[in-house]
Amino acid sequence: MYPLNYIEPVFRPPSEWKSLILQVTNGCSWNKCTFCDMYTSEDKKFKPKKVDQIEQEIIKVAESGITTRRVFLADGDAMMLPFNRLKEILELIRLHLPQVGRVSSYCLPRNLGNKTVEQLAQLNALGLKLMYIGCESGDDEVLALIEKGETYQSSLIALNKIKQAGMKSSVMILNGLGGPELSRQHAINSAKLMNEAQPNYLSTLVVSFPLGEQRFAQKFSQESLQPFRQLTQHELFTEMEILLSELDLERTIFRSDHASNYLVLKGILGDDKEALLGQVRQALQQPNDANLRQEWQRGL
Repeated sequence: MYPLNYIEPVFRPPSEWKSLILQVTNGCSWNKCTFCDMYTSEDKKFKPKKVDQIEQEIIKVAESGITTRRVFLADGDAMMLPFNRLKEILELIRLHLPQVGRVSSYCLPRNLGNKTVEQLAQLNALGLKLMYIGCESGDDEVLALIEKGETYQSSLIALNKIKQAGMKSSVMILNGLGGPELSRQHAINSAKLMNEAQPNYLSTLVVSFPLGEQRFAQKFSQESLQPFRQLTQHELFTEMEILLSELDLERTIFRSDHASNYLVLKGILGDDKEALLGQVRQALQQPNDANLRQEWQRGL
């Protein structure tokens, strides 16, 4: 365990489980997405951390003797920090933890609006190699309903900037986000966005509501849509089949193995597209033979 005191709860991508979680901001400056309860507690009000405090924490880790190869910049909104602040933080990591080979961060697309490709390339050269982008959907109607504050175009612009700067991107799409009524367009437009962006990594999670879905579902009723309900297992697989069928990716590592998923899928798109579609179709036609997770095995 790293010798740091965190403002809980702290979230990170599953692949960063070995990384030093360096909390450079607390909470999320947007914090309006109706599907997300991660930063809604009183203790998680958004606030950037002071640089001298961050440096002291980095020094503490260095003095601990713990081998640190990767750093993840938390919380959910580190990239809202100005370019100069991010540059300073990366320089401190390089100074005190020279063995670190990769720094990564969550990234809201809007936070790259005031950063040039050249600035991102500088951050890349200082070690910031990977951005985790929660696009959630490529469908503008769904994005408006969930109050994401992003659009198909804003996500694409951000993903293109990341690529042009030499960084890698890891995108998340939420299976079931549009409910039954918007399921098909959610899948088709999400695939369209991914085809244009060609991210390095793509993952899907099943949308869930541990604190209840009332806040999320309310917007659907306000827009005169059918009352929101979560997709059945069969409907989730149908949506996944549409998504995979529409994807035209050249070399993207695909994962649908989060604990929220009933069906674990892993492969490279496009090489493994037909094999993955075969797994989904088996789950649709013969679910008892598809090695699905049971309800008690699923979680966040």
